[in-house]
Amino acid sequence: MSTIVFVTAVHHHASDAELALAPVNGEALLTHTVRGLLDMPDLDLVVVAAPERCAQLFSAALLGFEERCRIVPGPSLGHVFDTVENEISGNPVFLVHDALRAFTPADTVRTVADAVRAGSPFVVPVLPMADTVKVTNAAKVITGTEDRSYLRTAQTPLGFTRETFLSYVDKPSFEGAHTVAGHPDAMRVTNSFELKLAEAIAVAGKEETL
Repeated sequence: MSTIVFVTAVHHHASDAELALAPVNGEALLTHTVRGLLDMPDLDLVVVAAPERCAQLFSAALLGFEERCRIVPGPSLGHVFDTVENEISGNPVFLVHDALRAFTPADTVRTVADAVRAGSPFVVPVLPMADTVKVTNAAKVITGTEDRSYLRTAQTPLGFTRETFLSYVDKPSFEGAHTVAGHPDAMRVTNSFELKLAEAIAVAGKEETL
C-alpha cells in the first residue's frame, strides 16, 4: 500500500505559513520538514498545501525536491486534494502532517502509516499529558482537576484510509481515532524558544551524518 503525505501550513492558524519559512540552521523550517519525509523511501508523494500569498516562497524553500514533491496553492486541504486526486491511484495511506513539526522522527511517521495498514482507519500520534490540568468556570475560578492519565497531546502526521481522510477534510475531528506513541522531537515550532530547540536538533542531526 503506497503512502501520500499532505503537508499543511494552515492546519491551526493562518500565520503558520510565515512560521514555516522561519530559518533553522540556514534553511526554512519547511525545508527540514519536507526533506525529512522525502528521506523515507517508502513515501510515494509529498503534497505541500501552500497559501496563495506564500506559494513562491514555499517553492523557493523546496527547490530541488520536485521529483517526489508537489506544491499546490489553495485555500484549504480539500482544495489541494481535489487538485491532485487524479494523480492518486489505488488505495494509499493518507498522512496529514503539520509543516511546523519539522523534526518528527521517521519511526513515528512509519508507526502511523503501519497502523493504518494494519486496519485502523484513523491514527493519531500522541504523548501523555505531563502537566496538571485544572478546570475553571466563567469567573476563572478552579472547579476541579482533570485526570491526566486519560489526557494526551496530539501530534502529526495523522494517518487515514481514503474514506476517513475525505471525512476529515470535510469536517475535521479527532473523535474515534486510534492512538500510537508520539515523540518529543515532533513538537510544533512556533516561538523563539522552540526555534532554538529546533536549531539544536538540526545541528545534532547534521553532525550525525558527517
